[in-house]
Amino acid sequence: MTIEIRKLTPDLVDEYIRFFDVTPHNEKHHHAKCYCVYWCSDDGEDRDFSTKTARRDCAIQYVKGNNLQGYLAYCEDKVVGWCNANTKSDCLKCQGWRGMNGKRKGFIPTEEATPEIMIKSVFCFTIAPDMRRQGIALRLLERVCRDAAEDGFDYVEAYPDKEVTAKSEDFVGHAEMYEKMGFTVYHETNRKHVMRKPLK
Repeated sequence: MTIEIRKLTPDLVDEYIRFFDVTPHNEKHHHAKCYCVYWCSDDGEDRDFSTKTARRDCAIQYVKGNNLQGYLAYCEDKVVGWCNANTKSDCLKCQGWRGMNGKRKGFIPTEEATPEIMIKSVFCFTIAPDMRRQGIALRLLERVCRDAAEDGFDYVEAYPDKEVTAKSEDFVGHAEMYEKMGFTVYHETNRKHVMRKPLK
């Protein structure tokens, strides 16, 4: 099996949208497809995320505008996986970040997310059901780290849950995968590890 990793660019918007159209990432709640719009460089204040159609339309705009960034995994020219990875300092006001820093979950440090200290955040993964447990998320993470190093980032940062209580929340990657890639725990909240991999 040959897996190819491609960086998401505006010209791949149709393939990105098609992947989310056909890939279940919350088997119990098909209508809850997120299209990954909550994690991006837009604050979403004036956006309508209330329906699947609204989120789909918004995702198209975000990909075309480079607000939504990450990598697609291909097998035989078909998208089989996705990783959302973006510059941390650009995303601190997005809806996903504000939700992750909710009172029940605990605060994730942001003071180092500045133009002077460049941090690439890994927010989530979506893998086609028939392609899971085959190392695709790891391949995506490897590419994130490689490109971040080449682009001059100081760290790659990830936010795995300490305990996964529902499949619908199992989308951020497991701590064990990050450890394999040289990440260590930098900070902890009530529910999450903040893990970092230094690139310099």
